[in-house]
Amino acid sequence: MAHTRPYYAQGGLSAAYYDLLTSLDPTVAADIDVYADLAAPGADLLELGAGSGRLTFALAERGFSVTGVDIAPAMLDLARARLATVDATVAARITLKLGDLTALHLGRTFDAVFCPFHTLAHVPAGQAWRNAFATTAKHLRPGGLAAFHLPSLDVMAALPPVNPTIAVLDQATPDGGRLQLFVRDRTFRPTQGRLDQVIEYRATDLRGATRISAERLVFYMTQPDPFAAAAGLVADRPPAPMGEAGAIHIFRKT
Repeated sequence: MAHTRPYYAQGGLSAAYYDLLTSLDPTVAADIDVYADLAAPGADLLELGAGSGRLTFALAERGFSVTGVDIAPAMLDLARARLATVDATVAARITLKLGDLTALHLGRTFDAVFCPFHTLAHVPAGQAWRNAFATTAKHLRPGGLAAFHLPSLDVMAALPPVNPTIAVLDQATPDGGRLQLFVRDRTFRPTQGRLDQVIEYRATDLRGATRISAERLVFYMTQPDPFAAAAGLVADRPPAPMGEAGAIHIFRKT
């Protein structure tokens, strides 16, 4: 197998095609409405795992002030490039920062904190989750809401064996090229709640030149409520399903 890099690493293709893939994913089609409902219009929001800014910019367009934090420079580069293209009023509501959600110290609090699209599941469900929930509580004002979009453990465990020769996605790209995705390897470790996959990206441009990038995607999943409780957060409402693959869990700071 070719060299495998982490998902969203510099030089890979997962970051470059993130916006295209999320636009095709029905499991995140309604997530912005869930996050917009966490606080009053015009509130200050902290996004842990802002990525390319898909939600950051959409919420700023709705009048929220959003601080978007991400650990992946390649993703923040996309967000910063987008920042230069939006209306100045919207841009003024956005702050982008490089940071780690398990060790973040911004020195201020927010009306709501959210961790979208499986971001928390990228880190091991142990001390890293405890640190992430502590980070959330530290940056959340009393009575504020925190939201975490997490994958379903049952869905992860039930994924079928892979056929590495069949593309799981074959999609035209906005520049007229073509993107194909192949799952080259998949392993689920039930005792860890850990799903390992190697996804191969094949991007072909109009001239027929193809770039290939094999990237490792790892998810960890367990019940979030004990980690939330340890940080002083209590369940505010039942989880909001996002398709069949996961749900947004919402907690309130006591």
